[in-house]
Amino acid sequence: MPPTRTGRWPRASRNVLMLGLTSLFTDISSEMMTAVLPLYFVLELRMTPFQFGVIDGLYQGVSAAVRVASGFVADAGQRHKLVASVGYALSTACRLGLLVAGQSWSALTAVLMLDRIGKGIRTAPRDALITLSSRREALGEAFGVHRALDTVGAMIGPVAAFAVLALLPGAYDVVFVVSLVFAVIGLSVIVLFVQNRQEAEVVAAGTGVRRRFREVAANRQLRRVLTAGGLLGTLTASDALIYLLVQRQGSVAATVFPLLYVGTAVVYLLLAVPFGRLADRVGRRRLFVWGHFAIVSVYALLLWQPVLSMAGVLLAVGLVGVYYAATDGVLAALAGGVLPAGHMSTGQALVSTVWAVARLLAATMFGACWTVWGAEGALQLFLVGMLASVAAAFLVLRNLDASPAE
Repeated sequence: MPPTRTGRWPRASRNVLMLGLTSLFTDISSEMMTAVLPLYFVLELRMTPFQFGVIDGLYQGVSAAVRVASGFVADAGQRHKLVASVGYALSTACRLGLLVAGQSWSALTAVLMLDRIGKGIRTAPRDALITLSSRREALGEAFGVHRALDTVGAMIGPVAAFAVLALLPGAYDVVFVVSLVFAVIGLSVIVLFVQNRQEAEVVAAGTGVRRRFREVAANRQLRRVLTAGGLLGTLTASDALIYLLVQRQGSVAATVFPLLYVGTAVVYLLLAVPFGRLADRVGRRRLFVWGHFAIVSVYALLLWQPVLSMAGVLLAVGLVGVYYAATDGVLAALAGGVLPAGHMSTGQALVSTVWAVARLLAATMFGACWTVWGAEGALQLFLVGMLASVAAAFLVLRNLDASPAE
């Protein structure tokens, strides 16, 4: 039985908290970079929305190439901590690459792709550690606690980047150095303080890659989760593209652009744990699907308010935070509830891979539609498509959770 805590956060074990701190420091590092890159690519390097959509989609989806492989490796020997640590180490090394990439968009893109490969390696074994360190009936809350700590980093990162550039305009190298320091701290936390979790009967039942994949693929409940996640992810435009539309329609100054990420992170931070607890009570699949109405609302707002007031800007940014609080950790908890311990990393890897590929397609399609038909055409298409996907997802996941905790 995994260890538990008592008090206000009764279902957050020490491992979950340490993994949350790892993600906190790592997200400070990564968000310092990503908060300044959209405007840099579009305004400085003069990329079209389609070009940026392709790069942003690759940034979101390139990790899919390694997620399943890392899940197999982690499950095969129950080496969840080791595999996750390798992923964090690769992302940390990429911070050094940013210091030598200069203003070459191709070099910057290559470094960012390697950073995402590191994320792909670590995500599934990290989520498996969270699941194996928590009680099944409290997975929603456990992932909510982790995502809340992760979001603190996502909130601090853009503020730190904004502060550095405000004090030292154009000093992107300083941003990258500070980013490197936080990445090293995050790597140190998982190496020194996180314990590996494994089930004795699972270690004894190690199987080959093909057999393990067949066993995971035979899980009908997991296939339903994958189908629903893929449908909804394909119609979810990336944060960066949404923020670019908000910046344009709300006349948001370029210097304030990184703070849009902060607004989303604040809302996510406030709602991650309450939504995780709610998912454990009312059903994870219900909250996961209903959460996509927040993105539907963003599309509708941008479509019907071509000129956004400050209130409209704040509403759009807040709705993105609501969406993540209702879907991000909840999807991982939903998958964890239908996976046996021996296939935890592999199953989580399949879920995150399908989600990453879907988000890649979404970013590319939205960018292409924006370039060809304009922002209005892209928003109309994605609004209608998301409504249809939500209806389909409800049918696919129907009766998946016979009890609130699945």
